[in-house]
Amino acid sequence: MAELTNGHIRLREFSELDQVRLAELCNNKKIWDNVRDLLPSPYTEQNALEFIRLCRQDVPTTTFAIEYQGELAGCIGLVKQTDVYRLSAEIGYWIGEPYWGLGIATEAVGLLTEYGFGQLDLVRIFTGVFDFNKASQRVLEKSGFKLEGVFEKSVIKNGLIHNEFRYAKLNPSPDHK
Repeated sequence: MAELTNGHIRLREFSELDQVRLAELCNNKKIWDNVRDLLPSPYTEQNALEFIRLCRQDVPTTTFAIEYQGELAGCIGLVKQTDVYRLSAEIGYWIGEPYWGLGIATEAVGLLTEYGFGQLDLVRIFTGVFDFNKASQRVLEKSGFKLEGVFEKSVIKNGLIHNEFRYAKLNPSPDHK
């Protein structure tokens, strides 16, 4: 069972016991406004159960529950790429609104990035962020990700066209030049 911790937060596998709390946290338009439309809205307990069961199929674990002070506070994961991009992964995360502003996302991104580089042997971790999501941009910058570019008018959210900020971090290991 995969688990990552820094003493302040813990990244762990999802459990079916997370179903109710996951649905409570995820069923929030403020969360939905900052993630891809793949996340259902409204978000039901059935959605949560299906997501948990899907995550538990990953070997090795690539999607984690973020636990803060013993409570489910969010979700973070890596989507490994394929073919010529197979040494890269896209990182995605969200933090439940009651836990905003506590530095949890920055710590979780740091832990998962270390895991991706150290355990999954990734060379590059990247992500795209909506132009209006300044909090997520700060998380990535504090975590050592660099802004690689702005994809103008490349995403649509809530019926509006936005720019996407693309960030990446490279594995600092000398083996990955």
